[in-house]
Amino acid sequence: MPDRNSHMPQKPKMQKGVLGRVLKSLFKFYPKMTVFTLICVVFNAVISSLPSIFMERVFTVVGEGVSALKAGLITDGWAQFGMEITKYMLTLIGLYVLSLVSCAIYKQMLAVITQGYLKKMRGLMFNGMQDLPIKYFDTNNNGDIMSYYTNDIDALRQMVSESLPQLLISGIMVLTLFIIMLWYSLWLTLIVIAGVVIIVLVTKTVGGGAGKYFVGQQKAMGKVEGYIEEMMNGQKVVKVFCHENEAKADFDKVNEYLFDQSNRANRYANMLMPILGNIGHVLYVLVALLGGVFILKGVSNVSIGVLFNGELAVFGIALVVAFLQMTRQFCNNINQVSNQINSVVMGIAGAGRLFALIDQKPETDDGYVMLVNAKDENGELVECAEHTGLWAWKHPHGDGTVTYTKLEGDIEMHDVDFEYVPGKLVLRDVSVFAKPGQKVAFVGATGAGKTTITNLINRFYDIADGKIRYDGININKIKKADLRRSLGIVLQDTNLFTGTVMDNIRYGKLDATDEECIAAAKLAGADDFITRLPEGYNTMLTSNGANLSQGQRQLVSIARAAVADPPVMILDEATSSIDTRTEAIVSRGMDALMQGRTVFVIAHRLSTVKNSDVIIVLDHGQIIERGSHEKLIEQKGQYYQLYTGAFELE
Repeated sequence: MPDRNSHMPQKPKMQKGVLGRVLKSLFKFYPKMTVFTLICVVFNAVISSLPSIFMERVFTVVGEGVSALKAGLITDGWAQFGMEITKYMLTLIGLYVLSLVSCAIYKQMLAVITQGYLKKMRGLMFNGMQDLPIKYFDTNNNGDIMSYYTNDIDALRQMVSESLPQLLISGIMVLTLFIIMLWYSLWLTLIVIAGVVIIVLVTKTVGGGAGKYFVGQQKAMGKVEGYIEEMMNGQKVVKVFCHENEAKADFDKVNEYLFDQSNRANRYANMLMPILGNIGHVLYVLVALLGGVFILKGVSNVSIGVLFNGELAVFGIALVVAFLQMTRQFCNNINQVSNQINSVVMGIAGAGRLFALIDQKPETDDGYVMLVNAKDENGELVECAEHTGLWAWKHPHGDGTVTYTKLEGDIEMHDVDFEYVPGKLVLRDVSVFAKPGQKVAFVGATGAGKTTITNLINRFYDIADGKIRYDGININKIKKADLRRSLGIVLQDTNLFTGTVMDNIRYGKLDATDEECIAAAKLAGADDFITRLPEGYNTMLTSNGANLSQGQRQLVSIARAAVADPPVMILDEATSSIDTRTEAIVSRGMDALMQGRTVFVIAHRLSTVKNSDVIIVLDHGQIIERGSHEKLIEQKGQYYQLYTGAFELE
């Protein structure tokens, strides 16, 4: 039974520099549009901070008008003051219209930037994944990888489209209002600053806790999705072995961890806003109370504006009312800043995971020998553009010369050592020699190293010691794409893609004609069942060919390898999922497919390897026997015991 703790996320760690990288990439992808959007955002924020100034001016004009009328200094001043108030109001309306226009513009542009940015990020992630080594997918859960494209990309979307713009607007408004408040009254601003200090301390304490758990929530969600994906794929196994209760217990464990992280994060976040809101209310009351006291006591006002004017003034009702409006707006924006921090933290956590995927080191390829089409001219190989059925290795040399070696399928392994984990050898001193057209079979217990050998021939992994040569060329010198193009492989686990049966066969050779695909299907013995499908070769396959049996899926997989027509074939338990009758049909096709090719066969059914030229018996990563079927039977060693049933493979 697997260790349940293996699904548990590690303790979350905040990543540094992620936000800067997000911003840098935004400017890189959309330089002009991002700058223009920022200008609109700043303009909108500044305009939204100005109403308090106009409110103070209106109150001042009204107060002066009332005082003048009461003193009898003027008899008909309402029209004059009304016109001045109207001027202020029209100016304010004009500013609001400009703010509305700028808001509409930046919202539209932000939508384009956000979706375009996410599109480019998904492209970088997926394209980068295509260049990752097989080891990455062997050591990372598929569900967790899928979480990058769902949860993490959505957290990034919310941060870019909502949180960062709102944070910027609120931050600019806070700065603008602070300058305006200093201009109007230093004493009242000091009261607001005291409140802001308290708000910052509360945000740091409560918001910091929320941020830490939001990061944990993001990672835990990936683990939950990974576990669900694993259980869905293995549902039949769960049912067969009555593992439902254990599966539930395992799920409860990872789900409980996700709940714990989410609960803690949201508990902190939900506490933060009410606390900050009430601090703002208390601050509003304090400003009103002290402002009233200053008015009654006739306290002289000190401000940047007074210093510029060069004369002191006492507190008035217009100043205090306008300052109350600024205080409320200031506190609301401080709260908005605090509120957006959690979304930013989630976005940073998601972006950090995305960048970690993008930054994964791609599969290294220092090969320089290429596979090219060739033709024979007077006994000499010449490179050509058209496909002639003849392939050659193009080998450039340091002196500028180029030599061509005919692709024949001669593969040799000399004293190969290999380890998946440093210090733990999986293969030890393995030497294999496969001449062109030979059929080499590997047998042995599970974990003996059979599939590992074929993985090394494909260079899915690189050897620790020894050499592997292909037509006399060290495979480290061959470009990986060219190496793999010369190898056909049929795996035990079939993978079919959404599309027609014809599309799945053509996957082995994208420029293959329908006739070539049908010929490959007939060769593999798949044509008979395909023609009986509802739409024949045009039948749609979904969910890894769920509408086909396991044996039928394997036949399509074999046909896919056949249409590629490679000189070397690797059959890794290719007939393990096919019944005996179907195996006989496939074997005839496989014999035709293997004709003239170098073939490596891995099989537990020893009946499928009897006609191999060489049978290699592996045990714990070492070759213990080698020879033809008849020779190994005569030796009466382990192969003899395996074949006669005196010794079990496992």
